[in-house]
Amino acid sequence: MKQRTLLRLAWQSIVKNKLRTLLTMLGIVIGVGAVIVMVAVGNGAQSQIESSISSLGTNLIVISPGSSAQGGVSQGAGTFNRLTVADAEKLKAEGTTLAAVSPLISTRQVVIGPVGNWRTSINGVSPDYLDIRDWTATSGDLFVDADVKAARKIAMLGATVAANLFPGVDAVGAQIQIGHVPFVVSAVLAAKGQNASGADQDDVILMPYTTAQNRLSGNVRLGQILASSFSPGDIPAAQSEITAIMREGHKLGDNADDDFTVRNQTEIAKAATSTTAVMSGLLAAIASISLLVGGIGIMNIMLVSVTERTREIGIRMAIGARGSDVLTQFLVESVVMSILGGVVGLGAGYAGSMILGRVTGWNTVVPLSAVLIAVGFSAGVGVFFGYYPARKAAALNPIEALRYE
Repeated sequence: MKQRTLLRLAWQSIVKNKLRTLLTMLGIVIGVGAVIVMVAVGNGAQSQIESSISSLGTNLIVISPGSSAQGGVSQGAGTFNRLTVADAEKLKAEGTTLAAVSPLISTRQVVIGPVGNWRTSINGVSPDYLDIRDWTATSGDLFVDADVKAARKIAMLGATVAANLFPGVDAVGAQIQIGHVPFVVSAVLAAKGQNASGADQDDVILMPYTTAQNRLSGNVRLGQILASSFSPGDIPAAQSEITAIMREGHKLGDNADDDFTVRNQTEIAKAATSTTAVMSGLLAAIASISLLVGGIGIMNIMLVSVTERTREIGIRMAIGARGSDVLTQFLVESVVMSILGGVVGLGAGYAGSMILGRVTGWNTVVPLSAVLIAVGFSAGVGVFFGYYPARKAAALNPIEALRYE
């Protein structure tokens, strides 16, 4: 039997019982749509996390304080702080794989502006920090090494701080007060948005670390040292070099543990995305159960169809149709219904993911691989669950089929 004839007969059979066909396809539609929505949510979450991680900086490496122990019990990371400006200067001077190094002194203060006040994070950094974070200014000038040496009282406002202290106006050149110290706004930074943990990266003020250390925090120790390598491939070598330089600077013996921690943004990204990947896979697996339910529905309906069309099958076999022709005909009907359901489910999934994204504000991404897998899987369901009814139809005895009432 020609393929065109098979498709025509399958289509006639499907159209003849529209309501039954629709109900049969419903399980596939729901299954494919649910898979598309779940995968879109999972991939959207991963892409958002990756975007947030990349906004932290270019080839970022973070040097943090180490841990201390009391009574043989570790007190956790950051409890033993020996990081100093001298460490950052030594890394910058001796590091051959490091493109930039910046101390980081953090404090939290109330900032007073012309029309109100705002409590925010104050970060004392060097000009290298702006290169590491790939941070630019929308207005004004970024500070330079001369400003650090002179400990000038200048401040660069994050977009959130600028919007709250200077709504609707350019803050550059204006004066603000941090604590009891007056500062001049030298620049307004470009917006960065939220990081992977949901914190607002723009709710911050940057200034020379010497100014923050002398005028605000008074801390000799650094909260962190940030560095970046020349390329992503240099990160492992850069981490090893940082460890060697830091151990030498802290005069640690061969058997002594590191009193600092070195991590890169790849490790941070893996930690942030691992949970999301597991959850998105789990949700997709749960949604896939709907496809199996839809496949069982197709098999049941096809079995009913074989029973209803037994006499028709007998007539066709009596006039020369082979068992393989009958098997192919019923199998084509099953696959066509599955693919139609998959295509409709694909459209429903796209629409559902868009609506969900707009209602919740989540980022949703539907990868091409998910589309191909969903439609291919729905066709596979049609073949798998349609084979038994088709095989049963092909095995009918023509004489017995003609006698069937």
